[in-house]
Amino acid sequence: MHPGETTLPDRPTPPLQRLLIAVLPVAAAGILGTIATTPNIPTWYAGLVKPGFTPPNWLFGPVWTLLYAMMAYALWRILFLGKDTPGRGTAVTTFFVQLALNALWSWVFFGAHSPLAGLAVIAFLLVAILATIHAFWPLDRAAALLLVPYLAWVGYATALNAAVWRLNG
Repeated sequence: MHPGETTLPDRPTPPLQRLLIAVLPVAAAGILGTIATTPNIPTWYAGLVKPGFTPPNWLFGPVWTLLYAMMAYALWRILFLGKDTPGRGTAVTTFFVQLALNALWSWVFFGAHSPLAGLAVIAFLLVAILATIHAFWPLDRAAALLLVPYLAWVGYATALNAAVWRLNG
C-alpha cells in the first residue's frame, strides 16, 4: 500500500462468478451421477432384491433436482459473504468435499455394482454433509438449513443402501 491509500472493504465473490461457482459444480455432480446411474437402473439395479421401503424409480430424479438446487443456493449464499469472513473458506471447502463424495457414490454403487463400497462412501458423505451444515451455521443459518433436507434424504438413502447390501450380500 502507498501512503494515503485505504484498503478496500472485504467483498463477496462477484455475482456472475458466484453463480457459476455455485451452480456449475453442483450440476456437474448431478450429471456425473446420472451418467453412472441411468444405464444401470434397467439392468443391474433391476435385478437386485430391494427392501419394501424402496421408492419408485421415477421419484429419484425430481427429488435430486430439488436437492441439488437447494445445495447450489446454499453455496451461493455462502459465497455472498466477504472472502475474508472467518470460516468462509472452510465452509466452501467442506461443501466441495461432500459434493465430490456425492458424485463418487453413484460411480461406486451403480458404476462398480458395489452396495458395500457404496455404503462406505455414503457413510463418509453423511459425515461430510453434517460437517458442511456445521460450517455453514455460524455464517448463514438459512444456507445451513437448506442442506437439512439433503441430509435427511441421504440418511434415507443410507438405510436403503444398507438394506440392498444386506439383501443381496
